[in-house]
Amino acid sequence: MAATPVGVLPTELLPLSWLVGSWVGVGTGQYPTIEDFRFGQEVSFAFDGRPFLSYWSRSWLLDDDGNRVRPLGTETGFWRPRPNNRLEVQLAHPTGYAEVWYGQIEVTGIEDAVITGARAELRTDVVARTESAKEYTDGQRLYGLVEGQLLWTFDMAAMGESMTNHLAATLFRVGEGEQSGE
Repeated sequence: MAATPVGVLPTELLPLSWLVGSWVGVGTGQYPTIEDFRFGQEVSFAFDGRPFLSYWSRSWLLDDDGNRVRPLGTETGFWRPRPNNRLEVQLAHPTGYAEVWYGQIEVTGIEDAVITGARAELRTDVVARTESAKEYTDGQRLYGLVEGQLLWTFDMAAMGESMTNHLAATLFRVGEGEQSGE
């Protein structure tokens, strides 16, 4: 499907309009059980006319010069806005995880009928994993639109550790002005 302007978003998706499109950037990863690392990331939020966003993300380990070393994480899912600025998110990972997240959307800035500042706070309700997946029991994510950039962070409880920051990234919109359709 060709690119679709945000103006045709279903009404239910308007609080999430700030996410729609493609984003790229870099981030850092750390956890008590691993070495710190840098990663590159591509993220896409798209819609097909129904009241949810399709979500897709992939990332790569970066060397000190910013070159891709190898693939890291991939995740896909759906973001479903609910009444009263609530949010449901379902994610699946090829490493053997499926998650259900609940959260809240807050719009912090609007100019000329366009969201210029927002945040989505999420917490896992369910983390299901296959027998071969590493232990991971709980997560928190925060996504924010700040000065046109998508900032996000992921804290998790895994491998016997309590809730600790694992990932954070700053992403920049690709193709400003038009949003991806599915």
